[in-house]
Amino acid sequence: MPREGRPLRSLGFLTIGSFDPADPGRGHLDTLEMIQRAEDLGFDTVWLRNRHLQYGITSPVAVMAAAAMRTSRIALGTAVIPLGWENPLRLAEDLATVDLLSGGRINPGVSVGTPMRYDDVKASLYPQTHDVEDFSKERVLRLVRCLRGEPVSDFEGTVGIETFTRSVQPQSPGLADRVWYGGMLDSAIWAGRHGLNYLTSSVVTADTDTGTAAGAPDFATIQAEHIDAYLAHHPNPQQARVSQGLVVIPTDTATADQVERYRTYAASRYERTLTPQGPRGLLFSPDLVGPSDELAERLYAHAGFRRADEVAFALPFSFAPADYIQIVTDMAQRLGPALGWSPA
Repeated sequence: MPREGRPLRSLGFLTIGSFDPADPGRGHLDTLEMIQRAEDLGFDTVWLRNRHLQYGITSPVAVMAAAAMRTSRIALGTAVIPLGWENPLRLAEDLATVDLLSGGRINPGVSVGTPMRYDDVKASLYPQTHDVEDFSKERVLRLVRCLRGEPVSDFEGTVGIETFTRSVQPQSPGLADRVWYGGMLDSAIWAGRHGLNYLTSSVVTADTDTGTAAGAPDFATIQAEHIDAYLAHHPNPQQARVSQGLVVIPTDTATADQVERYRTYAASRYERTLTPQGPRGLLFSPDLVGPSDELAERLYAHAGFRRADEVAFALPFSFAPADYIQIVTDMAQRLGPALGWSPA
């Protein structure tokens, strides 16, 4: 539990890897250069978002493969791969291959559910089976079983000069234990029961009676309750891993123009943090913007943060490369140390 006097164990950030559709290669190279910079700054992890049919990373496993060849130490994660778009067996092959190439540095974060805008894409994604696809959590368990080497074929042996196995190849020892699951209260309990790692984010569902003195739901308290529920259902809570993700923007070395833009960005998103949004009752965390000593004080007071000793602070979607460089540099050189963290 992070607190003053106890250091943060793992510092990372999450990026969408946005790009200009007129020059997508440059955008992907910017992401790879940011990962290299993160390793040089001593970050423990970098996490990649996964967006389909958008101008952001659509193939995080491919990007991690490229990043693995440019780095030697930093852990590479996904937050998250939506498994509704994936065949778990094929994804397991790709993840294991990249994990071996990276020396065991891959942290696959996944989610389930009906793919976003499914009615618009289902005929292309699953032409013959879109009405019968199973988008439940069983898809996660299929992936984990493949990563653990459980049989996926009824045949093992040699035919001519070709040798076949019952399990997915290659196998990368330990990868299945580095699978993360992201979600709300029910998902936290389910992830705990199945011994998965747990990713939190800057959104929760207001599915409890928890509120502030004024009666409004309190994001930090709800997130803390989700983490508590996860740990309460984990078979080995002392070994369980929880990563907290909030939008956190340190401004220590930012220019006056950058500070103004960052605060305007946060202000434009603040209204949605006041009350639950939409039919699911989604509650968003306010973006945190300011000098690192101020941010550290606010984080130490955050009930969710106090329950996780790993963080993956989310970078905003639409900033310029120079902004991201300033933000991650201040994270590593100012905010991390203010939280008791030391660079790797």
